Amino acid sequence: MNRQLRVAVIGAGPAGIYASDILTKSDVDVSVDIIERNPTPFGLIRYGVAPDHPRIKEIVKALKRVLSQDDIRFFGNVDYGTDLKLDDLQQFYDAVIFATGAHKDRQIQIPGIDLRGSYGAADFVSWYNGHPDVHTEWPLEAESVAVLGAGNVALDVARMLAKTADELLFTEIPDNVYRGIKANRAQDVHLFARRGPAQVKFTPMELRELGHSPNIDVIVHPEGFDLDEGSMDSICASKSVKLVVDTLQNYIAKDATGAAHRIHIHFCQSPVEVLGEDGQVVGLRTERTELDGTGNACGTGEFTDWPVQSVYRAIGYLSDNLAGLPFDATTGVVPNDGGRVIDIDGEPLPGAYVTGWIKRGPIGLIGHTKSDAAQTIDMFLSDLDALVAPEQPEVGAVDRYLDSRGIAFTTWEGWKKLDAHEILRGESQGRERVKVVARDDMVRISNA
Repeated sequence: MNRQLRVAVIGAGPAGIYASDILTKSDVDVSVDIIERNPTPFGLIRYGVAPDHPRIKEIVKALKRVLSQDDIRFFGNVDYGTDLKLDDLQQFYDAVIFATGAHKDRQIQIPGIDLRGSYGAADFVSWYNGHPDVHTEWPLEAESVAVLGAGNVALDVARMLAKTADELLFTEIPDNVYRGIKANRAQDVHLFARRGPAQVKFTPMELRELGHSPNIDVIVHPEGFDLDEGSMDSICASKSVKLVVDTLQNYIAKDATGAAHRIHIHFCQSPVEVLGEDGQVVGLRTERTELDGTGNACGTGEFTDWPVQSVYRAIGYLSDNLAGLPFDATTGVVPNDGGRVIDIDGEPLPGAYVTGWIKRGPIGLIGHTKSDAAQTIDMFLSDLDALVAPEQPEVGAVDRYLDSRGIAFTTWEGWKKLDAHEILRGESQGRERVKVVARDDMVRISNA
């Protein structure tokens, strides 16, 4: 090829940035444009990680170094499927790599789940992280709350519902989130896991962090704290599982301090119905389960009604269907072979690739994303001879197209302006950063 290869990456979260980094470090002469629907980069790191996890957000430093490379450009506030479609992208790029992640809540099909006061964890996480597409106000009137799920997102939701607003002032939460949590009335947060302690998906660090707040008592209820033969096998096979079970046992043995807020963890309780009156949540009904010896659980026919006024489901994320691509609605992924998109007829879709959660589903930690991106880039590099050349491969063609459509896109230089603005806002309050929430404000500051 006697010209530079042009590649678009859709999504500026870790998956898209890692893929861009690996590609530009390959032996191929290539330039990459990362296209993101939000005005800001970093995806899950900015809008999906709880604000009181600054260690995890340290990864931003590495992502910034990637985005600062000369052969990588950032286009923010550009929505794939609305501002640009696949046909449009194929005019400018030899290939498109989709790294759009998973942003919606996976549904749980039980009666009452659509009552007022029933929420998806993804929306709540977006709210307390200041996502521009979520309402700035969040109703936090419930004194007793149920969280459905047994993963790290469920722990994050429970912890954010139980913490005081002043405890979070060291973080980058926006002003509207501080005010909302300041008015939060929650005293008891009940987390329900369908199986036992050896089957939860908590990481040890996340679980231990629950007990770091002086304003929260963590109460692990011994009822349902069952360890069958399958559980013991898991404990013996995994150091992480053993640490989780040990930490939970330590919580059981610990006396309550009388803190104003309590997180209750219940095992072997499967949600079967959200109870309501006049369209509003007034309770949750669960069925007691028992482990069957393999680590799986079955119902016992014993039911309990819990008086809660709101319910948060944290049972997993789901990706959006992407215009112009096949989509498996059950698994929430684009059908692919190691990252190469497979069309409905089973044949590869020329020049289309996926990486991250849109490729494999919302599983694994951020660190797994690198190896996933490397596999996709290997697939892409093996297909170079089969790629169809775009009509307008020159750098700058897509800029002109977006300008002609009147799309106010942001750039990496624009992000640096917004970044400096947020840090300055934080300094005035003695904090590291205070996020800007409104999309129009982010675009205005970026493009000033």
